[in-house]
Amino acid sequence: MISRFGKSLALIILAMLVLTMIALVHPPSRSYIDPWTGQLFGEGGVEQMLQSQVCNNHPKIGGVKGGVIMGKLGNETAKAALGRATWKLLHTTTLRYPEHPTPDERLALSSYFHLSSRLYPCGECAAEFQQLLQKYPPQTASRRSASLWLCAVHNEVNKRLQKPEFDCAHLSDEYDCGCGDEPTTTKVNTKTAGGSDSVNLEADTSKDDLTGVDMIRGGR
Repeated sequence: MISRFGKSLALIILAMLVLTMIALVHPPSRSYIDPWTGQLFGEGGVEQMLQSQVCNNHPKIGGVKGGVIMGKLGNETAKAALGRATWKLLHTTTLRYPEHPTPDERLALSSYFHLSSRLYPCGECAAEFQQLLQKYPPQTASRRSASLWLCAVHNEVNKRLQKPEFDCAHLSDEYDCGCGDEPTTTKVNTKTAGGSDSVNLEADTSKDDLTGVDMIRGGR
């Protein structure tokens, strides 16, 4: 007959086996309670609350989706002047855009283009720009990809207006960004390209350097 000690030992061993099986099926949480403050840390605890606060402090930019806000611009002279000034602004923006942008900077540039397509003072022009953004989403992985993307989009507009296309490899000849000691000359000597800080728009543009996505081409 099994003694009382033997029964107790058997129950302890059985309980340990049950607990082991439960632990294998449901691994223990990495959270813990601070014995001094009583706060829960780890999974679902204070860290999650702090992460939520960080996300709330940096919300996504609103207003990027929606239709054109402005009406038709009937004055052709004003429309042409506005177009030249806007292309100057947009091309200069991409030529001064960081070589290695952060995710926040990439979101900012993409949102900027989409907001511009809604708020552009020429309503019919804005509608066309929205169609182009839908067909050719902004490429923001680097200064080169953003500059070439915008040049290709500009050439799409030039085709419709029956204007000459830009040579996208020599953008800075047309749009001087005034970068001073940060050169963005787009024509690179192949013998000295390795030591240049300038963006090489003559390099292979078939794919985006960062994402590997096929890039649209424009100009020569």
